[in-house]
Amino acid sequence: MQGFGKTVLVTGGARSGKSRHAQALAEAAGGAALVYIATAQAFDGEMTERIARHRAERDERWRTVEVPLALAAAIAEADAPDGVILVDCLTLWASNLMLAEADAETAIAALLDAIGRVAGRLVLVTNEVGMGIVPDNAMARRFRDLAGMLNQRVAAAVETVDLAVSGLTIRMKG
Repeated sequence: MQGFGKTVLVTGGARSGKSRHAQALAEAAGGAALVYIATAQAFDGEMTERIARHRAERDERWRTVEVPLALAAAIAEADAPDGVILVDCLTLWASNLMLAEADAETAIAALLDAIGRVAGRLVLVTNEVGMGIVPDNAMARRFRDLAGMLNQRVAAAVETVDLAVSGLTIRMKG
């Protein structure tokens, strides 16, 4: 497995292996503190089960922080020069911003600032949403556009970008 610089974005489709790859990168980085920032919200039983599965995949080295909206602040608070932060995932965070009718542009600007200021190492996970069909409703198209724009801006801000496809990863940047 290749390492990464200070910051990495891991992207890919649903069930592509991106979260597993991101966790392996974070653990291999050897930080003294591992912090998992979870953006998911359990609105139904299926999502509750997904969250439980993800938690079970992390051992006692990990501290989990649940942050549906205030992502930049959570990164700044968890940051440590010898630590590693894993954010999973940006597309759920974008969805949370939309549902809360939050100012996405301000939130994204704050996230980009936090990425630029991180003292430790930062691994961000996101879904690649631009490879499928054009959604048939306005809300889904707004989400796709927001996620695509977010992914482009974060990819430009990080040192490394990995793409996960069918459990395999390809280094796209860095």
